[in-house]
Amino acid sequence: MRTDSRLSRMLHVLLHIARESQPITSEQIGAMLGTNAAVVRRTMAGLRKAGYVKSEKGHNGGWRIACDLHSVTLLDIHNAVGGPRIFAIGTDRDNPDCAVEQVVNAALFDAMREAEALLIDRLGAVTLAELAEQFDDIATRKGYQLPSP
Repeated sequence: MRTDSRLSRMLHVLLHIARESQPITSEQIGAMLGTNAAVVRRTMAGLRKAGYVKSEKGHNGGWRIACDLHSVTLLDIHNAVGGPRIFAIGTDRDNPDCAVEQVVNAALFDAMREAEALLIDRLGAVTLAELAEQFDDIATRKGYQLPSP
């Protein structure tokens, strides 16, 4: 089963953009992600609409961070990129006649509801700033040269 990687890919992109003093073009982002610039622009549109990034056209144009990384959570980004439902597991029929299927559906529904609530809470508790700080810590330990924010 293919997974939806929009959230992880856009978090990756946002952290790179936040580190750069110059705008990053859709072409540069596309090269980083192994996709084309049109796909980047489509995906970034949701982030722009939510106010997390801004774009400038023309020479020296590109994408810039337009938000405070401390105030934006992973859940905010998930919602902005039009992320899919948290879980794709579901039942065969919503209103089955079979009593066994009714019990199975109820058990699955309850488990998925609890798991989804837990994941949403966690995504809502982690900010972009926290991810950036974790990156800085790892990069410093490994001796990477960090660009100035």
